[in-house]
Amino acid sequence: MDEAEIGRLLTENMPALRAFVRLRTNRAIRDRESHSDLVQSICREVLGGAERLAYQGEAAFRGWLFTTALRKLVERQRHMRALKRDVGREVRADAGGGSGSDPDILWAAYATVTTPSMVLSAREQMESLERAFDELPDDYREVITLHKIVGLSHEEIARQTGRNEAACRQLLRRALIRLSMVLERADSGG
Repeated sequence: MDEAEIGRLLTENMPALRAFVRLRTNRAIRDRESHSDLVQSICREVLGGAERLAYQGEAAFRGWLFTTALRKLVERQRHMRALKRDVGREVRADAGGGSGSDPDILWAAYATVTTPSMVLSAREQMESLERAFDELPDDYREVITLHKIVGLSHEEIARQTGRNEAACRQLLRRALIRLSMVLERADSGG
């Protein structure tokens, strides 16, 4: 598979990849690294591993892409947990993302068609969703991102997670209920 074709597939999957990275990163990573840097690192790794990819369709490519992304995020988490990098001893970076971060770039583009209050509301909703995701167990986070962000079917999720399809449906249902409860609790100030 040539680099141009991988580039095309990356471009098509970029919105889902960005959403996946935002929702699968924990607070420690979000506080230390921008999502743009993580996505760029994942794309570099995908392009660097192009010779290992035997193209078997777009669904297989998406699986490889998101597996690569998840592996990169786990690697970052391990790196940050190392004793000499104890995130508990660090001062938290600007929660707003600072200049040039993904949200700032998106908001600047959206500003041409939205009002400032709409932009603020969208940013607050995105941050609320990320905080709610932080409260979910890993298996809930995984099944929601695989189904809602990556777009895998229940059958594909079952194959990837080693569960049966009915168990994946049930897990997704419980995960979405828990997510909505966490979001409602946050909205009510509790």
